Amino acid sequence: MKSNIPFEVNQALETLGSNIHRARVRRRMTKEELAAACQVSRKTLYSLEKGDPGVSLGVTFSALWALGLLDSTNAIADPNQDEHGKILEAARQPKRVRHSKAVDNDF
Repeated sequence: MKSNIPFEVNQALETLGSNIHRARVRRRMTKEELAAACQVSRKTLYSLEKGDPGVSLGVTFSALWALGLLDSTNAIADPNQDEHGKILEAARQPKRVRHSKAVDNDF
């Protein structure tokens, strides 16, 4: 697929599309059946299975839902798995903590 997105992203989209295709075939669903379940055209489903970057995330998640695979998306961008982000956050932590003086309103 030609597009202006990075090669690695294209590869990931093609892999996801291939995985969706394989899951559909394993469930003995036709393209028409899955497209109907996702409320999209057969052509859109074809584009999804080919890894077309123009297919919306909503359509992709609808297909995963219809195949019973939506739970597998819970790990996408999980902040608990973001080791690089955790390192950056730790680097920004102050070295010491200073408490501000409490205002005493009990005069």
